Formats: sequence, C-alpha cells, structure tokens
Amino acid sequence: MHDIPLFYEENLSGQNGMVMLSEESSHHIHQVLRLKPGAEIAITNGKGILMQGVLTLVDRKKSIFKITTEEIIPPPENKITICFCIIKNNSRFEWFLEKAVEIGVREIIPVISKRTEKKNVRIERMKQIMIAALIQSKQSWLPVFHEPVTFEKAITLESFDHKFIAHCEEMEKPHLKKFISSGKVQILIGPEGDFTIDEIESALNKDFIPVSLGKNRLRSETAAIVALALLNN
Repeated sequence: MHDIPLFYEENLSGQNGMVMLSEESSHHIHQVLRLKPGAEIAITNGKGILMQGVLTLVDRKKSIFKITTEEIIPPPENKITICFCIIKNNSRFEWFLEKAVEIGVREIIPVISKRTEKKNVRIERMKQIMIAALIQSKQSWLPVFHEPVTFEKAITLESFDHKFIAHCEEMEKPHLKKFISSGKVQILIGPEGDFTIDEIESALNKDFIPVSLGKNRLRSETAAIVALALLNN
C-alpha cells in the first residue's frame, strides 16, 4: 500500500465489489496524477476500512474502483486528546493540525481560554487539512476534530486516565517525558500568552498534572507538537 496512491472516501459503498469515487478523488486521479484504467490505488474512509484494487473507469467527474482486497485496520494504540487553545495565526494552527495527524492523535478539541483572541475555526477547512495529512502519512484512522469549547468545559471532560496541563508559570512541574501515556490521555496547551494563573489553578483543582515541555519557551503550536511527540514515544 505504501507504493500506491491512497484516497479518502468518507462514505464507502459499492455493489458487486465496485466503488464509485467522489468527484474530488476522480479529479485528482484524472487531472493531477493522470492515472489510467488498470492503475492500482487504495482508499480508506478514515474509520479503519482500507481497500485496495484497480481503476476500471477514469473520468474527471466519475471514476470507478474494483476492490481486490479489503481489511479492517485496528485503531491506533494512542488514545490522546489534545485540547489546544485557538491561536490567531491561521497558517500556524493549520500547520499544527497537519503535524498532529502525522504524529498521531485520537481527538483534537479547539479551546477558547481567557487569553484566546480568536474565537472560531473553519471546521470544514480544518477537516480537509487533516484528510490531506492522513493521506500523506498513509493512515486509515482520521482523528476527530471537535467544535470549539470553553476552557471551563475542557477541564470538565470525563473518562480520561491521565490529564496534563502544560504551562510556563514557575512551579513544580515534572517533564512530560517522565509519564507513561497508557490509557486515555488529555493534554491542555495554552494560547499566545499562556493560561492565566486562575485557569491553571482551576485545572489543578480538576486533577490535572502540571508538566514542563523543556527549558525553552515554545510557540503554542510548537508546544502542542512537542507534547504529542512525547506522549507518542
């Protein structure tokens, strides 16, 4: 599968082992990759289904795929939910999303905190960036991207085995790498200007563990990627 193009089709349905591809995938196949009937490709729905097969019809608006193999890919072992405060620079937030998918994350929750300047995100745009990263990294599970929530809501989410908050305030903070990230993990990453003292205290009162990501002061999106890399190690 690593040597053949991978496509994302949210709704995988077909008859007699044949699947009609979306106009978006068909356009890419026909106009960009210039594939011909008989070419091998793979498709996934981002929920663990992976199909491989050959193109039987290629058109810029409608292509047809014949399934030769189909398998269910187990979910990734990591169960990390990152609650990342929205940052005002769109390109930096999109860079974070792309790298988060490549590294591995189960859920992404945009957060609105007291120092968050921007209050919304273009969810469809974010999803397309994540799909592109999924395809590039040859994965079959697309992380869940949620609607933005307030900080107060983020710290009351339940069913996590481990809850961490990374911040820059001076206090006793073990390095995140010292923790084993087994089970369901939640990590909070602040906006430009960091969390407020009141927010940090509120999180600690909800059993969050304060952690350090190193000696250097990091941009928000860099901190988020460092945290994911450490938790996935």
